[in-house]
This record gives sequence, structure tokens and C-alpha cells, in this order.
Amino acid sequence: MLLACLDLEGVLIPEIWIAFAEQTGIEALRLTTRDVPDYDVLMRKRLEILREHKLGLADIQATIARMQPLPGAENFLDWLRERFQVVILSDTFYEFAAPFMRQLGWPTLFCHALEVDSEGRVVGYRLRQNDPKRNAVRALSSLNFQIVACGDSYNDTAMLAEADAGIFFRTPENVVREFPHYPMANDYQELRAEFERARTRLANR
Repeated sequence: MLLACLDLEGVLIPEIWIAFAEQTGIEALRLTTRDVPDYDVLMRKRLEILREHKLGLADIQATIARMQPLPGAENFLDWLRERFQVVILSDTFYEFAAPFMRQLGWPTLFCHALEVDSEGRVVGYRLRQNDPKRNAVRALSSLNFQIVACGDSYNDTAMLAEADAGIFFRTPENVVREFPHYPMANDYQELRAEFERARTRLANR
């Protein structure tokens, strides 16, 4: 029983916060989990910037409404579904993700939720659980799945470590240097090949 666990941003869709930074001109919002390993530190900084500039959920969603999945992502996901069960494990928020899930055919998504006040201001966030990607992979493994995980950032390394096989996708050099033992794919063709290699290795165990 094979299951693929994929990150969302950077693997199937563009980075939402980078797109919002480009839309607003706020350079500090370009920081992602590729740059900051501590997710809580990163999110607290983002919330501070939103308060400072009086930006709310509707402003971010307006940017998202103009975005599309990465070129080739839909075809890759269709290819993967023929060979694996697929679950997306993301540190994004349900309030951000719905338009992308529609475009990708409504795959299963485990992510987080925002806390939004009556005026539409983002005042906090609720994690699904602590260390969510690692714990999700651990729980799915307990159901006797063999899991291949794929991500691009610091916040993906826990799930790659917990999985039976891990793959980096378009991961920046600073992350690769710290975790050099994971194979790297730079496009979807290479990513297909890495999933096939992982599937073969697991079948031969």
C-alpha cells in the first residue's frame, strides 16, 4: 500500500506569501519556510506585518484569486494518483487553499486554520497539531502504508525523515546543504523518476 505525502506551496502551487509580497511591495513578506526554519517565528512576523499595514484576509485572498498551480502540477498529480494514494500535508491555511484545491481536483489536504476577527483581520492561527507533518506521516504509517514524502523547505524535513523515502523538489541550496542525503528533483519529469525509484526500492524490501 503506497501513499505519497506532498507539500503544497513550492511543489504544486507558487508560494502564496511571495505573491502577496509582490502585490503589496512589502519585501519582508517574501520570507518563507525556505528561509526561516521556525514556523512560529515566521508566522508571528507575518501577522505583525499585516497589523502594521492594516491588511486583512480579503487582501490575501484577492491575490490568491489571481494565482494558478505551477505549470505541469495538475498533470503530475494525475500521474501520481494512478500509482499512489495521495495526501497533501501543508503549513498553509484552509482559508488560502480552496481555490487551488478546486484547480487540482480536490485532493485530500491537511493544513491549518486562521483566526480572523469580525473585521476580517488575521489575528492568529491554529495548528492542526504540533509537528503536524511528522505526526501525520507517523499516523499514516501506522495504517500500514509505505510512504514517499516530497517537499521543498525546512518545514518538510521532518516528514521526509519519518517517511519510508523522501524527495526534495526545487529546494534551495541552504536547505540541501543541511540535508544532503535526500535526492533532488528540479522539474516534474525528474520528480516522476524519483517517485518511480522510491516505489521500486520499497517493492524490493
